[in-house]
Formats: sequence, structure tokens, C-alpha cells
Amino acid sequence: MSTTALGEAKSVGRIVGVLLLLHLGAGLVVPFILLNAVTASPGFLANGARIPNQLRVAVLLLFVGSAIAIGISSTAWSLFRHYSSPMALWLLALAVVSFSLQAVDNAHILSMLSLSQEYVKAGAEKADSFQALAVMVGSTRKWSHYSFLFVIGSWIFLLFGLLFRFRLVPRALAAFGLVGSVLQIAGVTLRGLWGYPPETRLAMPLAPAYVALALWLIVKGFDEQDGPLNGKRDALRSLRPKTLPHYR
Repeated sequence: MSTTALGEAKSVGRIVGVLLLLHLGAGLVVPFILLNAVTASPGFLANGARIPNQLRVAVLLLFVGSAIAIGISSTAWSLFRHYSSPMALWLLALAVVSFSLQAVDNAHILSMLSLSQEYVKAGAEKADSFQALAVMVGSTRKWSHYSFLFVIGSWIFLLFGLLFRFRLVPRALAAFGLVGSVLQIAGVTLRGLWGYPPETRLAMPLAPAYVALALWLIVKGFDEQDGPLNGKRDALRSLRPKTLPHYR
């Protein structure tokens, strides 16, 4: 592969690496810091109205985090399509779908905030009716959230799978991410969708896998030494007519 092509692959890889760190940061800060204060005891009905701005910031960050997944897919498209156009398209499509589901999830979060504010205004005499509404609104948000988690988990699995399949990073690193994404889907998303409490410990390996991939890409970029363009170039060389010896 030419030096220019290798340079482009490394440049794309470094941009993707930075975006992966930002994606991970948004995925950790919002649910475990900003939203955790809302869902803690005594529940969002009492807590939401106390921190409305924190909830609104969380919603904005969730939008940003989902947009970053689209940015990663779009940035890597120019490289990934040379290896597998269907996989590259699926990566972009899953990112767009996850953004759409996150928008639905965000709408439910803001509905929870509105319900909490009305609960505070109504006072204790109407608490029972609001409790029933809280159960319904909270359940709606939960199922939309698990739907989003399933799609974004599939996106992460496909990303690591593509990197593993075409050796764009060390295979051990990509395999680590594949295992982490499967554990996250099985331990959190699928358990939640089947009505069981999520086992968050199973999702923990995904974070270091994400960080390791991001740091590798920032330092090394994508490895295209054995890329498809090299194979095409070798095939073209094999088709060239051999020069016959010249006899006088």
C-alpha cells in the first residue's frame, strides 16, 4: 500500500480513537452520575423536580453520545467500505437507529421530569394518583432504554467484529472487545428485556476494552499493511504480460 494510503488509515484511526473515548465518557458520566441521582431512593417522582437542570444536561449529553456513534461510523466509512461495504453500511445504520432510539428515551426522561414537577406542585393529597402514573412512565422509559442498549450493544459488537475480521487492530484487542460486548448484551440488555435485574458486573470488561482500543488507535491508527488494496495491486501485477526476451 502507498505511504499516502497508510497515512490516511492512521489518520482515520486516530480520529476514531478520540471519538471512542468521548463516546465512552458520555456513556459513563450520564447514567452513573447525572441520572443516578434521579433514580436513587425515594425515586424519580420526588428527585426529578429538585435537579431539573441536571436532567436537561443529561439529555443533551445523551444526544451528543449517540451522535458520536454516527460520527465514528461516518469517519471510518472511507476505510471500512474497502473491506466490506455491507458491514460498513450496517455499522452506520445501527448508529442511526441507536440515535433515534436515544431520542425516544430522552423524551421519556423529560416526561419523568415533567411528572415530578407536577407531583411537587400537587402536594401530598394527590400523591397516590401520581404514584400510579410514575409506575407507568417509569416502565415506558425502562423498555425504551433497553431497546436502545440492545442496538448500541450490537453496534459495538459489529465494530469490534469488523476490526477482528480484517485485522485492522491486533486480533487479541478486537477479541477482548467482542467478549466485552457479548457480556454487556447478555448480562444487562437481554436480562433486562426478559424481566430480570441487570448484572452490571458483566458489563465491566467492556470499558477497559473500549479504552484499550481507543488508545491503540490514537497511537497507532488502523493497520492496513495487509489491506484489500494490497491484494488488488498484487492481482493486477499478476495479470500484466511478461516481457519476452529480445533476440537480435
